[in-house]
Amino acid sequence: MAQRVNADNFDSEVLQSALPVLVDFYSDSCVPCKMLAPLLSQIESDHSGTLKVVKVNVNFDIELAERFNVQAAPTLILFKNGDEQSRHRGAARKDEIEALIS
Repeated sequence: MAQRVNADNFDSEVLQSALPVLVDFYSDSCVPCKMLAPLLSQIESDHSGTLKVVKVNVNFDIELAERFNVQAAPTLILFKNGDEQSRHRGAARKDEIEALIS
């Protein structure tokens, strides 16, 4: 299961990570976010050791959502070496997530 990160540990867990990091900006009340959860678990398992998957709750970490210009949940952002590489807003299929991280 994807680790939840917040403003206190985002930089160390995401931006300073040696691995690429897929960040799921989500909300607990968001139905598409809930539909993504099992797909993200599969992605995390499929890419074990080569990709890190974390979650940011936009309701509790508004400053992170604002910092990365997240305007809707779910939003997936891939970071590599501290830089945004790609982004997907809204519900996604597994193949779309795979394309995002490749």
